[in-house]
Amino acid sequence: MNTNTTKILYPELSYVLVGMCFSVHNEIGPYAREKQYGDCLEEKLKEAKIPYKRECAIGESGNIADFLVDDKVVIEIKAKRILVKEDYFQTQRYLQESGKKLGLLINFRNKYIRPSRVVRIDKSHS
Repeated sequence: MNTNTTKILYPELSYVLVGMCFSVHNEIGPYAREKQYGDCLEEKLKEAKIPYKRECAIGESGNIADFLVDDKVVIEIKAKRILVKEDYFQTQRYLQESGKKLGLLINFRNKYIRPSRVVRIDKSHS
């Protein structure tokens, strides 16, 4: 019997956030700027009364995350043709510096968005 269980971090919150991102993409389309996507997502967070910080300083490094939602989830917005490993590394750095467990990396540039869940890697395992 396999005793390993996969635990989804913040399933309800992440489901709502991903749904908001799909809604933003449906409203604006694939060819806007990161700021426009951020503005639209911010409006949706306000409407849903979900606490967030926008352009939030992370740690002592001076890095800025696009959103920190409910003091749990880091959202990093991109508007580029393809995501590269550096985008994932950036999100992972934000998680390491903030101590948060979950990041959502969202690239709005494509015809269809595919949100990426980035889970913080414990330093003891890296």
